[in-house]
Amino acid sequence: MLLVSNRLPVTLVHRRGGTEFVPSAGGLAVGLEAFYRERGARWVGWPGNVNPKDRPRITRRLRTAFGCEPVFLSEDLARRYYAGFSNRTVWPLFHSFPTYARYDAEDWEGYCRANEIFADAVTAIAKKDETIWVHDYHLLLLPKYLRERLPDAKIGFFLHIPFPAFDSLRPLPWHREILEGLLGADLVGFHTFDYAQAFLGSVRRLLGHDNEIGQVVIGRRVVQADVFPMGIDFPRIAAARETAEVQRHIERFRQGVGASKLVFSISRLDYTKGIPQQLAAIETFLEGNPDWRGRFEYLLVVVPSREFVDRYAEEKEEIDRLVGRINGRYGTFHWLPIRYVNRYLDFEELVALYASADVALVAPLRDGMNLVAKEYLAAKPDFRGALILSEMAGASRELLEAILVNPNNPGEVAKALRKALQETDEEQAPRNRAMRARLETYDVRRWAGDFLGRLEEVTALSKALAVRLLTRTERRRIEERFEASRKRLILLDYDGTLVPFAADPFRAAPSPRVGKILKGLCASPGIQVVLISGRRREELEAWFEGFWLTLVAEHGAWVRWPDRGKWEPTVDLDVRWKDRIRPILERFAARVPGSFIEEKETSLAWHYRRVDVDTGTLAAHELVDALTGLTANLDLATAVGNKVVEVRSTRVSKGAFYRSHLPDGGWDFILAAGNDWTDEALFAALPPEAISVRVGIAASASKFNVESPEEILSLLERLAAKGSVPKEQPVPQASSNA
Repeated sequence: MLLVSNRLPVTLVHRRGGTEFVPSAGGLAVGLEAFYRERGARWVGWPGNVNPKDRPRITRRLRTAFGCEPVFLSEDLARRYYAGFSNRTVWPLFHSFPTYARYDAEDWEGYCRANEIFADAVTAIAKKDETIWVHDYHLLLLPKYLRERLPDAKIGFFLHIPFPAFDSLRPLPWHREILEGLLGADLVGFHTFDYAQAFLGSVRRLLGHDNEIGQVVIGRRVVQADVFPMGIDFPRIAAARETAEVQRHIERFRQGVGASKLVFSISRLDYTKGIPQQLAAIETFLEGNPDWRGRFEYLLVVVPSREFVDRYAEEKEEIDRLVGRINGRYGTFHWLPIRYVNRYLDFEELVALYASADVALVAPLRDGMNLVAKEYLAAKPDFRGALILSEMAGASRELLEAILVNPNNPGEVAKALRKALQETDEEQAPRNRAMRARLETYDVRRWAGDFLGRLEEVTALSKALAVRLLTRTERRRIEERFEASRKRLILLDYDGTLVPFAADPFRAAPSPRVGKILKGLCASPGIQVVLISGRRREELEAWFEGFWLTLVAEHGAWVRWPDRGKWEPTVDLDVRWKDRIRPILERFAARVPGSFIEEKETSLAWHYRRVDVDTGTLAAHELVDALTGLTANLDLATAVGNKVVEVRSTRVSKGAFYRSHLPDGGWDFILAAGNDWTDEALFAALPPEAISVRVGIAASASKFNVESPEEILSLLERLAAKGSVPKEQPVPQASSNA
């Protein structure tokens, strides 16, 4: 396996005595370190700026000692790619701070170039059938670049920060390229369902690709978007708490605060972490709770980060000012409310802080996950301590028993702090026990294992669909079977199968080519061609008058045999239910501009093909929810088709029509073609030897898939060319009992 991220799990530190390799401090590196070593994976990443003459030596050392493959970038390119586009554009935009985002064309070019260099580096070392797992926002274009170089590679991507809502992403001039880059992966992972839905919504609205249960079909591949909340190395933290070094640090922390309660927060210096807002909450708490002055200490640990970005320098100045003001206003000779530490804590210090603290204040304004909250609980085997957690952090979706707060409301955070400080051990234990058990079960190894297992499933699905594609060889076999057969049955859907979908369904008339093909098929000996559509009788009759076709309207509710000349119902139907359903559809048609109702004799349909894609999809989900309750006790089915929601009797389907009218024809050749859920019932009803083809790359009961109606027409054209007879040729029909 190859892990690919911006930075390696080790960082180069240049000192006078030479170059040192120290563990990286980032959450990604810490989270995946144990996993990648256990798997024997290789890690590809940027080691920082390295003098070109030192690169061979650094490469050898990284490969042999750490299993790492360095990607070298020039200082100027690294600045534009990392400091520029990654952290001045993507970071604020994806964290819902669009006003901080800078759109610089040179930075974008640097980002593209750096992603290309990563792609070249991975391609140079990737082995056949190797899994490539790409991580985070620095490499959003890499999956596509890898797909172009390694078309059969197994590629996963995980985003460790939030994915922005559509309105936040759209102003980015290169939003299409970002989405297309991610769609190069087989599996795109997110921490929460919110982020996954935001991604899928943008793919739908900006690229026009819809999804089915998170699956997006791109050409002949399936791309899956799914949710994997990242875990922590729970055993490592739990075990570290018992070591002598951590115990010494715990003793030092407790001596420092004495009998006071210890409240802490720790984060990188970043405007998304809400540090000034936390300080405002501490000030509000001190003002409103004078009885707690001198009885608690707030330890604020800020790890230096991205000092090269002006906004971060401003953030540091603001924090310094607030700490000074609060300590100056409320502090005494013997007590300061805030102890401010501006440095990195090593692992043992960090675990000791978790173990010592009475309250963890984890209140970012926006955070993809936030592992500090999880690590704090892992270091609490006695189940003591209170976790105050921002509802804007991804971890809040899992740690439901925490004290959840809105970080923008200092009064709410202050109230939560008082609650946390006053809680007894007995009140805290049940909540912490539940959260801790959850974290122990779903640790970082389980997280990684689930992601990689899902990646295997998705790539297997793509391979299965590729196997099902109707190849030239299979087409020849179908033609040979057709020529060798004596009694032939061809069942064809219309919209999306013989003609492409049209914005206005009423203008989707058959082309001259379609008419020629159908007439040619009908002229073949011993054949029955059945056009089985969701269309109304009037449309089919107008378009195919004079064709020797069996016409089936409204998904099987009506049939017109070519030798009878009149429409006959296939089942006895009571359609009084329409009076209850029609007002609901009319309400949605009025609310959603561009949508309209189509009333057939046996069904009602609400079309939204001309509606803005996101508005239409959301309204369709709402309509289905509303209809489901109403139709639960009726003999009705509600289903979402291709930009349509339709309500009809459960007694009517294409499969039911085949079973009741066509199974006893003695057919030695059956071909069925369709494109959506209405055709699946037909495919399932056919005998095993039948040939079924679905238009579109999707999971199906059909035997084959093709990409477009053009491939169906080409196949039918070749069948029609295999022979013809005069129009007077008798055509086998269904039994008189039909």
